[in-house]
Amino acid sequence: MPIPHFLDIEYCQTDDVLFPTAIAWSLADGRMKTVVIAPDDEWLPDDGHLPDIDLQYLHEQGVPLIELARALHEDLPDQTVYTDGLDPDEILVDRIFSAVDMEAPFELATIDELISGLDSDTLEDRRRELLFSNGLDPQLPENGVYALLMLAQEEGLTDL
Repeated sequence: MPIPHFLDIEYCQTDDVLFPTAIAWSLADGRMKTVVIAPDDEWLPDDGHLPDIDLQYLHEQGVPLIELARALHEDLPDQTVYTDGLDPDEILVDRIFSAVDMEAPFELATIDELISGLDSDTLEDRRRELLFSNGLDPQLPENGVYALLMLAQEEGLTDL
């Protein structure tokens, strides 16, 4: 049984900026990849100050956008990739690929399009419950992907 692909993006958002800071995605065999993202200079405010964001850490530890785009092209070509539907995922994916002048190799859809037997509120409640019951920090994108994988497993969509 093919395993659905999932993606979660953490991001910085203020009145003036919105950009991704970390991303995680699942592979066809259920493994996950996660990376911190080095921001594009165009995304940053002129004064370089962002509350609650360690830009030095992002610049030092983050993966350059071209490397991230190549990895996503290798791992998710022509796939439908599911998200929790809570974040501005399409905008964030567009920011990543626009910065390197590439098209996204996948199409985004929300988890309620994959699991059609439950409404989005019920799915979100169940996802949060899985995060909490497993002691997972909801701010980490790999935990968001893991919770979606567990949800898909509960619904019989994967044999992980």
